[in-house]
Amino acid sequence: MRVFVTGATGFVGTAVVRELIDAGHQVLGLARSDAAAKSLAAAGANVKVHRGSLDDLESLRSGAAAADGVIHTAFIHDFSNYGPAAEADRRAIETLGDALAGSDRPLVITSGTLLVQRQGSLATEDDPHNPNFPRKSEAAALALKARGVRASVLRLPASVHGNGDHGFVPRLISIAREKGVSAFIGDGLNRWPAVHRVDAAHLYRLVLEKGTAGASYHGVADEGVPTREIAAAIGRGLNIPVVSKSREEAADHFGWIGLFFGIDGPASSALTQQQLGWRPVQPGLIADLNAEHYFEHAADSVLLHR
Repeated sequence: MRVFVTGATGFVGTAVVRELIDAGHQVLGLARSDAAAKSLAAAGANVKVHRGSLDDLESLRSGAAAADGVIHTAFIHDFSNYGPAAEADRRAIETLGDALAGSDRPLVITSGTLLVQRQGSLATEDDPHNPNFPRKSEAAALALKARGVRASVLRLPASVHGNGDHGFVPRLISIAREKGVSAFIGDGLNRWPAVHRVDAAHLYRLVLEKGTAGASYHGVADEGVPTREIAAAIGRGLNIPVVSKSREEAADHFGWIGLFFGIDGPASSALTQQQLGWRPVQPGLIADLNAEHYFEHAADSVLLHR
């Protein structure tokens, strides 16, 4: 299969490209810069570069039209301008769908387990997306089923971890290093789901190959890691105290990321594992945090997952 991959040079996207190549697929990777194009070209003979970006809808349309299926991992993670970023994602999905309409070719789009309507209890694949959240990726994708597109949703957890991570956890490490303490909020019993990026990449391929139109899948290995355990692992890695911050203190200590770190959002992948035969085998979040690579440097900004 020839697969068009957006976000092909991102943290998750590079693992997806490798997974596809190793499984015998060909990859057409979206690249918006010379550096990205060079990185993709170095991935091997089965990878072709397709120049463009999420804002260049014609590049998305032509890339999808030239492929047997699409995996959409790209997203503009600008939290100061999130509404327009979410709108760009919606337009991108609709454009990809236009190119695939009537063909029953697969389109796998990316969402998040924290975006489901239910919070504080174990989220499942059957839980609906929160319609009040600005990101409309799921609604845009699921509307394509009626147009003959085999569109599926892959929900990623708050932490997609592994060497090279530049998401939430490195930001927490950076804050802990700056403040001299590793903190959690309240009792720290609120839970974050997590998955290793290699396991996530494997699931993207399975959804591409076996996914059902209109279905949602969960790329979750750790159903819910208490945030106090995450803070404790960061404290060990930096050799600094671990402390609790009240809800009132959290905004000043964590900044914008405190909103996410305070969420209790456990999620299950039981249905995904049953339906697709996916079995995460990589280290869990705490085991990965015990590895040295997380503390060689901390991210100064967040480019979540991609």
